[in-house]
Amino acid sequence: MCGRIYIKASLRELLSNFSFARPGDTEPLSNSFPNYNGAPTQSYPIIIRDVVQEPDIMGPIFASARWGFVPEWAKDEGIGRPAPINAKAEGIQTNGLFRQAYKSKRCLVPINGFFEWKDIHGTGKNKQPYAIAMKDGSPFVLAGIWSLRRDKDTGLDRRTFAIITCAPNELMATIHDRMPVILHPDDYERWLSPEPDPADIMKPFPADLMTMWKIGRDVGSVKNNRPDLIVPVEDESEPPLL
Repeated sequence: MCGRIYIKASLRELLSNFSFARPGDTEPLSNSFPNYNGAPTQSYPIIIRDVVQEPDIMGPIFASARWGFVPEWAKDEGIGRPAPINAKAEGIQTNGLFRQAYKSKRCLVPINGFFEWKDIHGTGKNKQPYAIAMKDGSPFVLAGIWSLRRDKDTGLDRRTFAIITCAPNELMATIHDRMPVILHPDDYERWLSPEPDPADIMKPFPADLMTMWKIGRDVGSVKNNRPDLIVPVEDESEPPLL
């Protein structure tokens, strides 16, 4: 799964890094970034395909969305269980919860990196956190789906999203059995296009373009949000994975 991300840029810097997309109505998020311990239920700037010039010119545009997918048809945000933060690439085309969003509401989720935990002894009680990013340090994009629904309590439209996951590449397989779908820049336009099923894009990203390092356990609490959360640490039991 992918349940924690980090963005070490300000909102302005993030928008500049992905300047092919219009800024959109993201200014309310300005005080939320950088975010060194981004968790579900928080709001993030995602890139969707929407109207960029009236009446009908479509293109990529930033939009604010909360992490935790709630389909448009849901009667309430609970949908009988916690809002899913991930959607498996396998079967997403037929999964009733995600099918329509995958077909017509795909998004890009720009980040600097994400976190994953390795179950060291297989007991689930002693997990070592790792930070994962691009080897060259550049920001990158995760594949997502989004939904827009009217909040019955406030009467306001609320956008939510989930991150798509796939089988791990060689690097990620050393610590976990899943990884988020990372998109190549050449695939951004296609992922946002009206094409109903770009299934071949949802695959493990090349391991040789990524890096991974062990970090401190403070990242386990969302109350902690500091730049030093992503600083590498070492101990005698396990060497860092690079």
